[in-house]
Amino acid sequence: MPTAGLRERKKQQTRDALIDAALNLFQEHGFAETTLDELCATVAVSKRTFFRYFAGKEDVVLAPSHELWSAFLREVESLPPSRRTVFTSLQEALLAALDKMAAAPWAERMAASRRLAEASASITAHNLSFCDRISDETRRAVATRLALTDSDLRPRLAQDLLVAAFQSAVAQWAKQSGPKTVTGLRARLKDTLAAAAQVTSFTGEPALDDRSTLGVEV
Repeated sequence: MPTAGLRERKKQQTRDALIDAALNLFQEHGFAETTLDELCATVAVSKRTFFRYFAGKEDVVLAPSHELWSAFLREVESLPPSRRTVFTSLQEALLAALDKMAAAPWAERMAASRRLAEASASITAHNLSFCDRISDETRRAVATRLALTDSDLRPRLAQDLLVAAFQSAVAQWAKQSGPKTVTGLRARLKDTLAAAAQVTSFTGEPALDDRSTLGVEV
C-alpha cells in the first residue's frame, strides 16, 4: 500500500503532466480548438481525473499564476508586525513567493500562460476574476492583522497596485527573447514595483534615467 508521501508525489506528477500537456497543446493547436478529451488522452487520464485538479481549461492555463498567488497569500498571512508601509510589506511577500517558484519549471509555464491569456478573451476574463478574488483575500488578511474596518479602502488599493505592477512586469518579461527564468522576472518585477511606488507623487517630470533620451539636460 503506497504511503501518503508517495500518493502526494503521484498526484503532483499528474497535475504537472496536465499543466505541461495543456500549455503545449493550446499553444500548438489553439486554446478554443483543443478539446478536453484531447488533453486527457495526451496524459492518459479520464476527464473525471482532470476535474479533481482543475475546474476547466482556463484553470489549467492559469495554474502557474494560481501557484504564485497562493504562496503570496501564505506569506501575507505570516507577515511579522512592522512599521513599514503596507505596500512595502506586500512587495516583500510577493518577491518571497516568487523565490519559492524557482525550484520548478514554473517560469516557462508562466510565460506560456501569459501568451495564451493575451490571445484568449475567456482566459483573460478568468484571470481578472481570479485577481479580484486574490485582492479581496489579501485585503481581509491585512485588515485583520492591522485591526482595520472592512470599509477601509487602503489595503485593497495597495493590493490592486501590486497586481497591476506584477501584470505589467510579466507582460514585458514574457515578450523578451531567450529562456524564461524566475531571476529574470524578479529583476523586471523589482523595477516595476519601484515605479509603482512613485505613482502617487508622479507629476509628469521625466525620471532622471530618462532625461538623456528626452533631450533634457542633466
